[in-house]
Amino acid sequence: MTKYLVVIEKAGRNFSAYCPDLPGCVATGKTKRSVEKNIRQAISLHLDGLREHRLPIPRHTATAGYVAV
Repeated sequence: MTKYLVVIEKAGRNFSAYCPDLPGCVATGKTKRSVEKNIRQAISLHLDGLREHRLPIPRHTATAGYVAV
């Protein structure tokens, strides 16, 4: 199992998510829980598409942290 960093943001009345290591891989949902489910599916479909087209699977390289200001 490979883990990818996912960024989840509040977007008005819903949530959005994207995966920095997989450009174009995005999802939305009404709740944080639903967007997490949707981004999991989006990542799976994204990777399936890359495999189908025999393209390289990107390694997970993105990291995240907080900075105090």
